[in-house]
Amino acid sequence: MKNRKIKLILILSTILLCLFTSLNIITSYVKIKKTVEESIANQSLEAANTIASSIDTIAYQQFLNNPQKNDYYWEVRSYLNDARVKLGALFVYTLQVDNPKVSKAMVMGLPSELKKGFEIGEVCTVPAKQVEKAYHGETYVTEVIHDSVHGSYLSVGAPIKDDTGKIIGYLGIDISADTLNGIKGKVIEDNLFIFIFNGVFILIVAGSFLFLQRWYQKEVAKEVGATEDTYQAEIKTLITSVSSLRHDFTNHIQVLHGLLQLEKTDQAKQYLASLSKEVQAIKSLKLNIDHPGLSILLQTKKLTAQNHNIDMDFTISQGDFNKIKTTDLIKILSNLIDNAIDAANELPEGQRKIMICCRADEGQYEFKITNTGPNIVDANQIFKQGFSTKKHENGKIRGQGLFIVKEIVHKYHGDISIESSKHLETTAIVHIPFK
Repeated sequence: MKNRKIKLILILSTILLCLFTSLNIITSYVKIKKTVEESIANQSLEAANTIASSIDTIAYQQFLNNPQKNDYYWEVRSYLNDARVKLGALFVYTLQVDNPKVSKAMVMGLPSELKKGFEIGEVCTVPAKQVEKAYHGETYVTEVIHDSVHGSYLSVGAPIKDDTGKIIGYLGIDISADTLNGIKGKVIEDNLFIFIFNGVFILIVAGSFLFLQRWYQKEVAKEVGATEDTYQAEIKTLITSVSSLRHDFTNHIQVLHGLLQLEKTDQAKQYLASLSKEVQAIKSLKLNIDHPGLSILLQTKKLTAQNHNIDMDFTISQGDFNKIKTTDLIKILSNLIDNAIDAANELPEGQRKIMICCRADEGQYEFKITNTGPNIVDANQIFKQGFSTKKHENGKIRGQGLFIVKEIVHKYHGDISIESSKHLETTAIVHIPFK
């Protein structure tokens, strides 16, 4: 029966793992496509602003005074056609926006030999939402428009202003969906390795977690009382830290991708150089400790400290620390280290340091946790139940950690003291006799 349950859990875990991995890859795929579309739209809008600002407004105004295929019309059309060819756009044209719902195409940038196809004042397919923005003098960007005549395309528009700053029309650019899809396909192809790496990374992290969890459960089975609850709390912290690292990694990849997509190579190199320093800081967390519970706790806290940019150092003796129950050992160190992390976080990065010393000698265990951070003013009150130097937060019970530590230490006939200097440094010292 137990083996069947284990198999069922493994099957469900595998299904969920595949599901979440697939969702992550699909989400990344959709986000990249959207990012490419937005990037192209922004570039096209910038081009529309440039063309609108450089168009011969005098000639265009003369055409508007008499909207016929006269010399002014052909001059503007030739200019727009030249811009269309250089941009590789589907259409470049001018619009008349005299109401908030419908716009009219006035001059289409097409070759002069093409005499038919578009008439002056023809109703344009720009959606009413974007027409309204143009009516109020704003630029606009549409979603992909599906046109039965001209196919699918994305459209942008920018105002054409005369020398006095008055808006006399709009400059529209249509980008073919085929062009968009071609660029999207190239970007996705270039980022295929990222998709694969991202999926493999999740599989490795999840697989490592499952392996660690099974090994951890065997160790927990040896303990009694509240051991399982205590371990589970620390494992959850570890998962949260790993998830945070993965989330940061994804963000870094997206930023680098964006910079390279925009051809900002120097900025990408600078960003990668700063990122490599962070990668060097995430070293192997394996500690040479015989006590499984203590090893897991310190690895978890080390990872948490790295996520908060806290420099955490360990000095651990070769003692097995088996004269004190694992649950009690974890509760003592976990509360003290969590307090040290909270205090160190109040200082600027670069000043955050925590030193942890666990020794077994001279007939006693000594645990010393030193951290940089604000001085403790009420040292005499700090061990009282409910007393806390932290700000009150809704839903959180404060003032229990050091009270619990003191109760456990006294149960083993030990002592605990807190020393806080004027140099923004606090040390918690615990002595527990084991003779």
